[in-house]
Amino acid sequence: MTKFSVPEMSCGHCTSAIEKEITGSDPAAKISFNLDNRTIAVNSTLDSDALLAVIKEAGYEATPA
Repeated sequence: MTKFSVPEMSCGHCTSAIEKEITGSDPAAKISFNLDNRTIAVNSTLDSDALLAVIKEAGYEATPA
């Protein structure tokens, strides 16, 4: 499980956009969002760098948490 801080993530639209990008690259990925803490936990075959790139593709800056 890899965790990321996504400071600009604030609503369901944000989580949908991020989830769509991640599952587009890894359809089997398991993702949980915490809007209060603005964090994402991802269980994926993609490595951390690839996940950061995918989150950026969705339009959000992220850092490892």
